[in-house]
Amino acid sequence: MVSEPFGDGTRCVHGGLVPAEPGGPVPPQPVMASQFHLSDDPSADFYGRAGNPTWRALESAIGALDGGSCVLYPSGMAAVSALMRVLLKPGDTVVLPSDGYYLGRSYVREHMNGLVVREVATTAAWTAETVAGAALVLLETPSNPGLDVCDITAIARLAHAAGALVAVDNTTASPLGQRPLALGADIALASDTKAVAGHSDVLLGHITTTDPDLVARLRTERTVSGAVPGPFEVWLAHRGLGTLDLRLARQAENAAALYDVLREHPAVRSVRWPGSPLDPAHEVAARQMRRFGGVISFELASAEAAARFLAASRLVSSATSFGGLHSNADRRARWGDAVPEGLLRLSCGCEDTRDLVADVLTALEAAI
Repeated sequence: MVSEPFGDGTRCVHGGLVPAEPGGPVPPQPVMASQFHLSDDPSADFYGRAGNPTWRALESAIGALDGGSCVLYPSGMAAVSALMRVLLKPGDTVVLPSDGYYLGRSYVREHMNGLVVREVATTAAWTAETVAGAALVLLETPSNPGLDVCDITAIARLAHAAGALVAVDNTTASPLGQRPLALGADIALASDTKAVAGHSDVLLGHITTTDPDLVARLRTERTVSGAVPGPFEVWLAHRGLGTLDLRLARQAENAAALYDVLREHPAVRSVRWPGSPLDPAHEVAARQMRRFGGVISFELASAEAAARFLAASRLVSSATSFGGLHSNADRRARWGDAVPEGLLRLSCGCEDTRDLVADVLTALEAAI
């Protein structure tokens, strides 16, 4: 396994690869089988719902980046829902981010019966009372779409003192941008549809933890529930992981440049990017994040202004995801997020910085 002291780029390129064999493919190809020849070895693959070497390769790579053992799922929400099913029972209290991804709250409230749900804003004043009686505290930092940040280490101390586990949705940061397990969290999870796969052509998610018992429970539940990823999708994500370091660097460069022009533009009411020293989340983010990503958010005057901006842009498409090669923006209020009507979450892609800045400035003129 390629791990420390190798750098991020090396670990992304070589993570999860088996030793080279003369005449073998470079890199290894996906194993598409749904059944395997039976063996007396209990660890051998036997059926595609229970195990696949393509899964294990990417789980090894992501687990090394996260600092634990990784379990893959067919989407980010499949990972979230599996975690809830495994850890929570009727009567348990779960703390959720009131300003995080809306489907997480929706799933718990509408599909998990008998839970006590406590919603807390990312920037709330977290105290012992906030987490009292909780079985699980789920954080999302930076939050989606507001890009607020909370102190993982401080909240983990509070939660552990109360007997709660702490899970961190690390989708916005990615495994290279933040390591929640090293900051005191028990669980890191993410939608790998976003930055890890990085090409807008895969749905995938994962959970990583250092608790071997929890890993075993998650894998057993994945097998019996059937919430398993397809090997081809996993292989595509593993291929995408190889360029994560390079993509994040360009995306962050683009985000920094756009932040500077957006905050000075008369059409923009507010802009957020934790990577800027001027952002209110920067102090905490700089302490716990290893690097900053390419997602920014900014507010225009109205939904109509946002529509004009998107229509005028040649490089920023109207789409709802982030972390891909192509820049896109999404007016989050359309999905029910409690944000202003004109707020856009913009995912910076890998275009030339000069071209992207020029295009956004042109589109902003149409939004005035």
